[in-house]
Amino acid sequence: MKDRISITMLEGGIADVRLIRADKMNALDPAMWEALAGAIDQLKATAGLRVVVLSGEGRAFCAGLDLSSLSNDRDPGASSAGGRLADRTKGITNNAQYVAWGWRELPVPVIAAVHGVAFGAGSQIMAAADIRIVHPDTRIAIMEMRWGLVPDVAGMALWRTQVADDVLRELIYTNREFNGSEAKLLGFATHVSDDPLARAMELAEVIADKNPHAIRGAKRLCNMLGHASDAEILQAESDEQVKVIRTPNQMEAVMAGMQKRKPNFVD
Repeated sequence: MKDRISITMLEGGIADVRLIRADKMNALDPAMWEALAGAIDQLKATAGLRVVVLSGEGRAFCAGLDLSSLSNDRDPGASSAGGRLADRTKGITNNAQYVAWGWRELPVPVIAAVHGVAFGAGSQIMAAADIRIVHPDTRIAIMEMRWGLVPDVAGMALWRTQVADDVLRELIYTNREFNGSEAKLLGFATHVSDDPLARAMELAEVIADKNPHAIRGAKRLCNMLGHASDAEILQAESDEQVKVIRTPNQMEAVMAGMQKRKPNFVD
């Protein structure tokens, strides 16, 4: 994993996670698929984690599938992640879907800082972040149709709460490339910034200063929006509030705000 992904724990429980296969624009070969899955598993088990910032080193966030890593008898799709596509090998996902969906399963917010290129699987990993900050000139495409394939790295389950149905259909059917500025207008991006990583780190610091139990509860609620009924969401709101109200961290949030000081939360 060390030659594909780096994880650096920063002050305040912020994990700086980077794709580091810069010479290949962080394209996904079998080792990168495995490293991404391993990074997600490691972060799930990391004590004191508050926020994850996900980025790519070099010229790109992620150029998608590394076609040069495939043997001649394999299709240029997510099967390169290993295993049969129909098998659920990672909870509700297969191996390939997990490298995107797994970020959504992390209990803490994930902020993607995207620059250069986010093609194919790269665009779907980007979609898995809670918040997506892109450079205006970033090149983005849902690339699979170019190879006669469909998006299959969890993008469909992720984009449905981000992008209008007709817009998503057009971009899938045509594999048209669009830039970061358009991504913001279409819903693929949350913010546009000339320095996405710096902006992501600033935002991570703000989130890391909030009650970590309330943040985790809020993420669980947000993750329900794409599939739960109104009744289920209303019940979940109440259930999550019961978990945090009048707890030491919630009272600390109140006291820190009243005293205009930095809060001191416990995990």
